[in-house]
Amino acid sequence: MIDFLEGLLGLTNKTSDFMWAQWMVIILVGTGIILTFVTRGVQVRKFILSMKFVFKGALGKDKKEKEEGDISPFAALMTALAATVGNGNIAGVASAIAIGGPGAPVWMWFSAFFGMATKYAEGFLGVKYREVAKDGSMAGGPMYYARNGIGNIKFAKFLGMLFAICGGATALFGTGNMMQSNSMALAFKSQFGVPTIVSAIVITVLVGIVILGGIKRIGAVSEKLVPSMILLYFLGAVIILIVRIDQIGEAFMLIIKSAFSIQAAGGALVGTSIQKAISLGVRRGVLSNEAGLGSAAIAQSAAKSPDPGYNGLLAMTGTFIDSIFVNTLTTLSIVVTGVWKLTPAAGLNLLQPGTTLGAAHVAALPAYMHVLAGQIGYNLANGGLDSTALTVVAFNSTIPHGGIIIAIASFFFGYSTLIAWAYYGEQCIGYIWGVKSHIPYRVVFIALTLLGALMTGKYLKIVWNIGDTFNAIMAIPNLIALLALSGVVAKITRDNYKTRHFEKFL
Repeated sequence: MIDFLEGLLGLTNKTSDFMWAQWMVIILVGTGIILTFVTRGVQVRKFILSMKFVFKGALGKDKKEKEEGDISPFAALMTALAATVGNGNIAGVASAIAIGGPGAPVWMWFSAFFGMATKYAEGFLGVKYREVAKDGSMAGGPMYYARNGIGNIKFAKFLGMLFAICGGATALFGTGNMMQSNSMALAFKSQFGVPTIVSAIVITVLVGIVILGGIKRIGAVSEKLVPSMILLYFLGAVIILIVRIDQIGEAFMLIIKSAFSIQAAGGALVGTSIQKAISLGVRRGVLSNEAGLGSAAIAQSAAKSPDPGYNGLLAMTGTFIDSIFVNTLTTLSIVVTGVWKLTPAAGLNLLQPGTTLGAAHVAALPAYMHVLAGQIGYNLANGGLDSTALTVVAFNSTIPHGGIIIAIASFFFGYSTLIAWAYYGEQCIGYIWGVKSHIPYRVVFIALTLLGALMTGKYLKIVWNIGDTFNAIMAIPNLIALLALSGVVAKITRDNYKTRHFEKFL
């Protein structure tokens, strides 16, 4: 079994690195740049208006019962946010810093800015080209806007089917399922000592209860859960920033400097290349906000939306909330507390479970590691920090038992992502085999949730690699469709600018 896992780890490492090489970064960010240009910077010009729509929905004033759709526009946004505001914000950001150094989040922000235009186009096209399924529910997403929007019928059908296959695989094996349950179980084991099998069973049962009720139940849960869990995490991070307010300016300088240099402040040498930091930043950014994957368009397509442009504006706020707001909280918490210096990026390598560093090895570690470890009570013999464990140590270093906040946030972040991605995968599988496949799909999804939670130790990176790889594969047909239909998005958006069409929805 060990030989099999070692081989699988090596294979998934190579595959993930290839899929997220420079070519993918260029295509992903490049698409966002193109869409920013053709929409004339919609994420800047209409940002304040889009946030007004969000607050209107939060106050329950976006009810549009006469419009075609399954759930309110705000519930659709919360479902999309349920999928994006997940353990990518806790474990993903921490992992990017642990491997790529404190500068990696800069590239998250960079990709997120252009990703807002990408998400606008996805939400726009999702409503414009959606259909009514045989069971009366709304069906939409990249598979539908590719098939119904692109003129070349054969190519359009091929793209739609390719996305559906990749989207279904991503939901079952990647970002939306196994990785989330894995991070949730890890957080509860590290903070409370809860056995992995117990967490796995609880997570699986709770996920099953909601997803068996379909999009209306998912939307109802997300509408209440997502704002609450973001507020909880926000309050925890703000406590850290208030306590260390005098270090925030220095932290930002370190983040910016490290994004363009392998030498960080305090004598710590970031053991990674700038190219790798860029790749990790964009990779984890997409894992977090999903701009370019097309997944959010599936949730947005279910909205009782009065207009594609209205839907697009709501959709793009998801990227801002996720990557520029929540991710920044994690980044600053890790950097201002200094715990990033106890990571592989700073030279403290990860260890296999059950192993420790020898006394001689510990003694040879840089002085700044010993100073920091002494201040926060960390045993350097345990090796480097990564993923959720890094964020837990950051919170514990400032807030007594602060890791409890991470454990709870990780649970709810992961839970919300699981239920949203269950719906995404269901729609992709339904596109291939019809609505009759929904129930069997849900059963398989629940079983894989259990399996993902049980993967621990060194080999949990297999789960992250699988998630990264499927994200990249899934993005390709969606990005092609977005570029092919960018003219449609551009024309209608420009016309909406001229007539102040968006403002009438206030």
